[in-house]
This record gives sequence, structure tokens and C-alpha cells, in this order.
Amino acid sequence: MNAEQLSVALLAIEDRMMWDAAATFRAATELEHRAAELGDESLVVRARLCRTNMRLRMGELAVADREIHEIYAWAVEHGDRMLLARAHLVWANIDRLLGDAAKSLEHSLSSVELLDDTATAHMQVWHVTKLADALGFAASMDDARVRYAQAMEIAQALNEPWLHMQVFNNHAYLEHITGNPERAHEVSQRLLSHAEEHGFEVDAAILDTVAAIHIANGRYAEAEQTMELCLARHETGERDDADALAEYLLTLAQAQRGLGDTELAQQSLDSSEAEAVQRGLHEVLVRIRRERAELHAARGEYAEAFAMHKQFFEAHEQLHSQQQEAQARTRQAMFETAEAREEAKRFREQARRDALTGLRNRRYVDEELPALIASDPRLAVAIVDLDHFKRINDQLSHDVGDQVLVQVAKILDTELSAFCPDGFVARLGGEEFLLALPHTPPAVAVAQLETVRRAVGSYSWAGISQGLPVTVSIGVAGVCEAAHRTQPGVLSTADRNLYVAKRAGRDRVVGGTAGEEPALAYSARAA
Repeated sequence: MNAEQLSVALLAIEDRMMWDAAATFRAATELEHRAAELGDESLVVRARLCRTNMRLRMGELAVADREIHEIYAWAVEHGDRMLLARAHLVWANIDRLLGDAAKSLEHSLSSVELLDDTATAHMQVWHVTKLADALGFAASMDDARVRYAQAMEIAQALNEPWLHMQVFNNHAYLEHITGNPERAHEVSQRLLSHAEEHGFEVDAAILDTVAAIHIANGRYAEAEQTMELCLARHETGERDDADALAEYLLTLAQAQRGLGDTELAQQSLDSSEAEAVQRGLHEVLVRIRRERAELHAARGEYAEAFAMHKQFFEAHEQLHSQQQEAQARTRQAMFETAEAREEAKRFREQARRDALTGLRNRRYVDEELPALIASDPRLAVAIVDLDHFKRINDQLSHDVGDQVLVQVAKILDTELSAFCPDGFVARLGGEEFLLALPHTPPAVAVAQLETVRRAVGSYSWAGISQGLPVTVSIGVAGVCEAAHRTQPGVLSTADRNLYVAKRAGRDRVVGGTAGEEPALAYSARAA
């Protein structure tokens, strides 16, 4: 194979939608070896970029990021404009998968700005399409729609109907995930009409997206029909991603539930779960739990629905925490420069913050509190719990409940900073918080926390809770008072005192020695 033939073979990878990432990776590796034998460094780097893109598709983000830096540096040094454009596009996808929408948008914009008359038809259309995607992920759908229209005009002018269909697909998906079901339906119907007009067979993955859009618009019968066709296409193995079948069966179950056929929905959901368990698809399993809760509710099984929703919420929180941790680890592995290590620390810090309130989370408490207990015999720890919080969620909404949690978190943090700047506040989960007060004797801690209780109760809640009162009960423990000077021992004493505060009527602060009746108590009536 000579250099010209190698270039043509690489272009077939660069300018096509390659669904089988592993096979494409092997092909690109072989082409890289052949380019190296020819001594053509430009072809070697092009093949390497194809491999890097496939690594990204296979989930090897850290390796892909390290390689893209090397490829980008070579392209800059040698002034290879088209290689730079392609490298920016791969880099944009890396940043998007890491959750950095701003950097993804920057690279997507650079990938378009570098295009010139030597760019292939695929590059002209696809780079503009991916810029539109980046704008959508960055919450700029109005700008994204302009770019999708531009990409469609280019595809039409170049007589590239296949690329035109891919633009429709991406546009429909972004409208769907950004909460625009009617627009998503309109675009998806244009996609299907375009495919029919040009004799294209719509693959299973696109059909799954179309069905999801039908469901969002309440078109359950159309969604079910679309998913039956999707599953039939999937059987051909045309595009057999690892998570495909579990995803398709889950979408089918949602359509069947919408039609009121809960028995068929149950069967589809069971099949989806079996597939997800077999393949270890944790993110899909979390969404299956949510759908099970919806299915119970559709049957009027509200107790079961509530129990399953709790399981979903716990699994979702755990998965979110794992994703944050994974992102932090990936960032740390990607770079070895001082600047990159600082960024990795920032992501590690994010993994120890509660996403809703911005406070420290349970992971941070478990890492930091044992050392504080061991080193500070005058440390006081308090557990704060919102009174009758379930009533706020049930009578108003979970959104209102979240607003209350955020405001309570601000009050706790502000008040603690005023009298104990060395301390910290953490959200343990749900409506429960922890306050750590270094160098604070228990009696002093109880008196200071009474100001916290008053601050919460006296806050003007009318604009948030619509008349429902918001108060807290607080259990306090000093390290010197705990039966065991360990984290479990101190928390057990604080939790016991919190229980006493609840039992005594709530809206009060209780502290005392483990094994004795609490000796210190403040309440709203004593204030």
C-alpha cells in the first residue's frame, strides 16, 4: 500500500460514522504501522488521531486526552491546518464527556474556524453540526438552531443527503434532552421524511431517539410502533452497542406504560433489567428503578412506588457521586504538569461537595472528622435535622423542599462562620446536616447553636414555604462527653440527643453526656 492508498484508507475512517469502535481502532493501528514503514510522519499522525478518537469511543478518556495533546502539538509545529481542525473536534468531545461544556464549545468553534477550501464535505457539515451540539450542551439552543440550519444548507449544497440526515438526528436529540419536546418531534419527523425520500433505512439508535421524543409528546402508540421496528433493526446487528438492547427495552416499557398496558411494560422492563445486569450497565439500572416506580404508580401501588422511588434516588445519588469521583480521577491521570494537578485537586474538591447546597458532603465528613476527633478533645459536633420536612415535600413539592434545604444550608454556614470560623457545615443526606465546632466546650456549643436554631425559625419563609413553618432540631455532642472518642461514638451521642429533641417537641437544641439524660436543652418556648 503506497502513501496515496493509505491516505484514501484513512479518509474512509475520518469521514464516516464508524459504529464499531474496537474494529476501527484495530484498522487505524494497522494503517499507522504501514505509514511508519513508509516513513510518512503526516500519515502516522492522522492514523494516530483516528485511534485516539476510537479510544474516546471506547471510554479511555485519560489515554485519549494525553494523545490529543501530542497530536495537537505536532499539527501546530507542522502547520497542518486540517489535522488541527480534526484534533479540535476530538478534543471537544473529550471535554464534553468530562462535563466541561465551556471548553468543549471553545474547541468546537476552533474546529470550524480552521476549515478552508481543502476541507472535505463531511468536515464542512460535521464540524458545524458538532458546534451546534456544543452550543446546545452549553444551554444556547437558539444559537445551536442557527448552526444546525447552516449545516443543513451546506449538506444540501454539497448534495450530501446522508450527512443531512445525521444533522437532523443530532438536532432532534439536542432538542429532546434540552426539554423542547414539540421542536424535537418536528425535527424527528423531518428526519424520517428525509430518510424515506432518499431511501435510507433508519438505524435502531435513531429510532430509539424518535420513540423517546414520541413519549415526551404523549404519542405512546407511535412510540410503541417505532420501538418494535427499532428492536427488529437491532436484531440485524447493524449497530450493536453494549447498552443498546437494555436502552431499547426501557424505552419500549415507557411507551407501553403510557398506553396503560402495565403487564407488557413490566415484561419489557424485566428484560431490560436482565440485559443491564448481565452487561453491568449501572447508569441504565438506575433509570430502570425510576421507571419501576412510575409503573407502580400507574397501577395505583403508591407504597411500592414510593419505596422504589427511594431506591432510585439513593442509586442516583450514589451514581452521581461515583461519576464525580471518576471525573476527578480521570482529570488527575490526564496531566502531569503543575497546572493540571491543581485542576485535578479542584475536581477532587467537587466530589466532596453536596451538589444541591454546595456544602461539604458525607464523603468529606468521613475523611476529615476522625482526625479532628483524635486531635481536639474540645471538639463539639452537632446533627441538625429539619422538622416535619416530609410535609413540605408532600404538600408543596420536592422543588420547594430543595429551595428550603438550600436556604437552611446558607443560614447554617453563615451562623457558624460568625462564631466558629474554623468549623464546617456538611449535608449528611436528605434533610440532615452536621456542624463541627473545633475548640468549643459542649455547654458553649449548645448556647451558640441556639442562635442557629433561632436564625432558621425566624427567617422569612413565606416566599418559599407558603406559610408552612421551617424549624430545626439539634443534637449536640462533645468529644469529651462521648462514650467512645471515635466518629461513630461522637455521632451516636449527637444522634441520641437529636432524638431527645424530636421527642420533646422539636425546634430545640439538646446536649448532654452519653449514658445520661441530656442536661442542656433550649427550645422555642424557652427562648
